[in-house]
Amino acid sequence: MTERTTCVVVGGGPAGMLLGLLLARAGIEVTVLEKHGDFLRDFRGDTVHPSTLRLLDELGLGERFAALPQSRLTEVAFPDEDGRPMVFGDLSRLRTAHPYIAMVPQWDLLDLLASAAREETSFTLRMNAEVTGLIREDGAVRGVRYRCAGGPETELRAELTVGADGRWSAVRRAAGLRPKEYAVPMDAWWLRVPRDMAVDTPSLVPSTRRGEFAVTIPREGYFQIAYLAPKGADARLRAEGIERFRERLASAVPRIAGEVHTLGSMDEVKHLDVRLNRLRRWHSTGLLCIGDAAHAMSPLGGVGINLAVQDAVAAARLLAEPLARGTVGDADLAKVAARRRLPTAVVQGMQRILHRVLVKPVLDGRRAGPPKPMMAFVRRVPKVTFLPAYLIGIGVRAEHAPAYARRSPAPDH
Repeated sequence: MTERTTCVVVGGGPAGMLLGLLLARAGIEVTVLEKHGDFLRDFRGDTVHPSTLRLLDELGLGERFAALPQSRLTEVAFPDEDGRPMVFGDLSRLRTAHPYIAMVPQWDLLDLLASAAREETSFTLRMNAEVTGLIREDGAVRGVRYRCAGGPETELRAELTVGADGRWSAVRRAAGLRPKEYAVPMDAWWLRVPRDMAVDTPSLVPSTRRGEFAVTIPREGYFQIAYLAPKGADARLRAEGIERFRERLASAVPRIAGEVHTLGSMDEVKHLDVRLNRLRRWHSTGLLCIGDAAHAMSPLGGVGINLAVQDAVAAARLLAEPLARGTVGDADLAKVAARRRLPTAVVQGMQRILHRVLVKPVLDGRRAGPPKPMMAFVRRVPKVTFLPAYLIGIGVRAEHAPAYARRSPAPDH
């Protein structure tokens, strides 16, 4: 079977779904292929940052998003020497319509984007569609081969193939594009425990002790927790069993000690193999990688979604016209990478510094928290909290919706 489209986007995550929506609003025929049958997966990135909230307003989707159940974070803090939260990033200082991070299950955001995209006649979303290979002709990528559950292999020919299929991108691998890997000192283990909703928690406050590091994120009805441990420790933690893991959690985050018994087994603890990498070359003829397929991010700061979304906006703005003309070429694809490479490098550089000066010393047991000079500087110059808030919430190079994609507010039906 053979099908045709102008652009095929592999991966129905935030970058892929947003790119599909934007190109469809430009009148470009676009097909998004998602290998799963739905978007319901736990512990994907659920942070929606101020710049993304502004983008949703520009797309006329702000009211629909606001109607979703969500919690909001206005501060990023670390405990001081006495265990009291000390603000390092104050998002309320940002001059933007939404000076906070909205915590929303990613499947709700993806459903919203899919619903909006389906309103465009040139948009197609295929679920349960797993890519099995690339179509190559004369040294160029001309689409993909995919198979829906229980169905035959199908050729989908396209002027442009976009790999937005995450850090383990099958498209990137098939294209022979290899990222440069940076060393990371830790992996993360995600879990949830009940939360008392009567206690307001507007801050994201890591818990750090010598040898222990955990991040507690307030959500609607529960705490989402990232427990950090040295890289490669998953087999050891699972072999120790759930009782020992509960003890570790209670020690790392004393305020949830009374709730750790709700964890029934290690099956409820999801391991994230943390990667930090970046493609040297984001494209080949007929193919472009964006989001985690181009640059896997550390979970520190929760900025992965923000960067992926901005990649998608930049790609749509720079490629809509050449796609409409049927003339998209290597130079057009290179412009996308050139625009997004610096913001990615800056954020990854910041994460690598935090790995070196904060995470590794804590996990090695050499320190119980941030370096004392850092704490003292923030205490003396509180206005400095604007900078990390800006880098996390807005980014080095924020992207705005192209004019062709903007809409007036459209409340949910």
